[in-house]
Amino acid sequence: MQGSYLEYAYSVIYSRALPDARDGLKPVQRRILYQMAEMGLRPDRGHVKSARVVGEVMGKLHPHGDTAIYDALVRLAQDFALRVPLVDGHGNFGSLDDGPAAARYTEARLASAAMAMTEDLGEDVVDFVPNYDGQFQQPDVLPAAYPNLLVNGTTGIAVGMATNMAPHNLTEVVAAANFLIENPEATLDQLMEFVPGPDFPSGGIVVGLDGIRDAYETGRGAIKVRGKVSVEQIGPRRTGIVVTELPYMVGPERVIEKLKDAVQSKKLQGISDVTDLTDRNNGLRIVIGVKTGFDPQAVLERLYRLTPLEDSFNFNNVALVGGRPHTLGLVELLRVYVDHRIEVVTRRSRYRLARRQERLHLVRGLLVAILDIDEVIQVIRSSDDSEQARARLCQVFDLDDVQAEYILELRLRRLTKFSRIELEKERDELLAEIAYLEELLGSDALLRRQVAAELDAVVDKYGTPRRTLLMNGKPAATRSRQSADVDLQIADGPTLVALSTTGRAVRVEVPEGQQLTAPSRRSKHDAILSTVSTTVRGEAGALTNRGRLVRFHPVDLPSVPASSVQLGVGVKLHDYIGLTDRSERVIALVALDDTTPIALGTAQGVVKRVVPATVPAKPEIEVIALKPGDEVVGAAPAPDEAELVFVTTDAQLLRFSAATVRPQGASAGGMAGVKLSAKGTALFFGAASGDDTVVVTVSGAEGMIAGADIGRAKISDFSEFPAKGRATGGVRAHGFLRGEDRLTLAWVGPDPALAVDATGSVRKLPQTLAKRDASGQPLDAVVSSIGRTLV
Repeated sequence: MQGSYLEYAYSVIYSRALPDARDGLKPVQRRILYQMAEMGLRPDRGHVKSARVVGEVMGKLHPHGDTAIYDALVRLAQDFALRVPLVDGHGNFGSLDDGPAAARYTEARLASAAMAMTEDLGEDVVDFVPNYDGQFQQPDVLPAAYPNLLVNGTTGIAVGMATNMAPHNLTEVVAAANFLIENPEATLDQLMEFVPGPDFPSGGIVVGLDGIRDAYETGRGAIKVRGKVSVEQIGPRRTGIVVTELPYMVGPERVIEKLKDAVQSKKLQGISDVTDLTDRNNGLRIVIGVKTGFDPQAVLERLYRLTPLEDSFNFNNVALVGGRPHTLGLVELLRVYVDHRIEVVTRRSRYRLARRQERLHLVRGLLVAILDIDEVIQVIRSSDDSEQARARLCQVFDLDDVQAEYILELRLRRLTKFSRIELEKERDELLAEIAYLEELLGSDALLRRQVAAELDAVVDKYGTPRRTLLMNGKPAATRSRQSADVDLQIADGPTLVALSTTGRAVRVEVPEGQQLTAPSRRSKHDAILSTVSTTVRGEAGALTNRGRLVRFHPVDLPSVPASSVQLGVGVKLHDYIGLTDRSERVIALVALDDTTPIALGTAQGVVKRVVPATVPAKPEIEVIALKPGDEVVGAAPAPDEAELVFVTTDAQLLRFSAATVRPQGASAGGMAGVKLSAKGTALFFGAASGDDTVVVTVSGAEGMIAGADIGRAKISDFSEFPAKGRATGGVRAHGFLRGEDRLTLAWVGPDPALAVDATGSVRKLPQTLAKRDASGQPLDAVVSSIGRTLV
């Protein structure tokens, strides 16, 4: 029994479960690739039924069942299992969650990369051994033009041992192999500069790099692999976790199943829904909805702990070297492959040298015969049989038996002058090739350079960029278990919501006693349109140009510290609150419980004040009844002591007391604010208070080309504009030059004013104050909007 068991164990180890360290293939995989090459199933040929391939392999080479052969064939074709697939499959070859179709339904042929694994087999580059019944020959190992074991990895369970090797990037592995070719005594640290870690077909993120070094040094190690995720806005007032990559060999259904189990068992909170949007066109996409008020990053950390969104990969680099299983590190794996490849190139070169020397011998004999072809013919015709003709040719022309036999088989059409020229050319080419091959075989350095050049050629053809990100972080599973009890909800507290003139919104966290700090330099989108103080888990209102007030929770807005407020990281508030019409935009933020009236001004010169606290508590409500074609151009808090300001397109500015506009209910349509000319409309409306208020105006012309006619701008002190009564025409705010007939932009607010272009980049405004009716100075770039600074 002991003898039988050991024999069985050795058979499983050597003949089934473990790969050869030279070509990285198990016997069944090697037999599949060899037999498909023998069948002529090249990439430029059509696919054939997989069942036919399985039958050929089973009947000629592999003494086991068709299921094992087809399973191996399927894995060779799966791009999510192999970094460089070796079989080009046509049909359903399965997914991470589903098995493949039966062999009678699928079709296969060799992939382009498989040709590099089997090339030159006819040139005595490897040993051939008999098949299981001695009727056919099969290669003991494939030539393997690239390090397949490291590139594609492998898994296998033998008797008393197993192997689990990770895929790597072809470009990186070949670079390390070439370095080892040039520096045979290279160290692990030197090689890891080229191969920093695995590169899984599914991408993902490796967290923690200590396990990688252990695996490369000893052949055993463990790493944590995370899926690639991002926190995105997935709908109006909805934040979600979007998964676009998963750990190696983890399918979306498995993740979703574990997620649902964690939610049902109350281990995971804050998940509203999960949707699998994966398809063939867009690839993997799992959208996990996060409930309002929950911190997406905290929920994500819990997902890493409770689902396969973070998974382990355990290295166990066991492979056959010389027919015996060994646990190999990175240096040993590369050295075994390099030695194998040097042997392949050496044997191929010897084979080619022998063939070219044989051909040169024949060509030289032909040249001798063609120089005196008439006598050759006479000798042959005068001979009684072929044996006598051969002997006489050898005697008369000093040829050997091989040359004489070749001349006897010569066709008459070769006896032309052109054939002689061709033979002389062939002779010279053969002499050059023989000299090169002899030099190659005589120099170890040349041989190594040839191996390196062939590896580089493989990279040029099959190399792809790295997919897996390596990050020296800390896996979620190694953190304190106390984190499992942390409240995933975002803590409530005071916050400031800021809206830029470009429509981006952020939530500014201002701890008690801390002041906002001006950024060291202005970045994109920093011009402020409106702000509102509220609480993190409270509600605020967004007032649109359609006169609608939309309630929203600021809890899911991006949070920025008070020490460095930059609105460039904000989200489009238009999308956050779910506005479907692209022409509808947010013009102001409103505190819903505020008893201070909000003043609104429209393009047709209507003004209205409304108290937010009196507006009905509906998700969306109109706070002004607009006339057809009218829209709100501005809104701002307006207590009785404030002054309301209109600026029109024909450069008229009207300021009047807010106390002259009595507050109205939400359904009211307002009252006359500014008297407009026949062609004028209100361009700006706002509320002014304080001595540091300035007026910014930018002139242009009707029909001006955007980006070509930049315009002229000026800044004036607000005190230069006298106050007038409501419903009057105001005073001139800008002097037009020839070719100018209107204002394109106007703004009234605290100094300093901040101008930005359409991309949110800051643009320069005039530095000096001008008279209220001055014409302004030319701008150096187009200005799209103007706002105030947050600090």
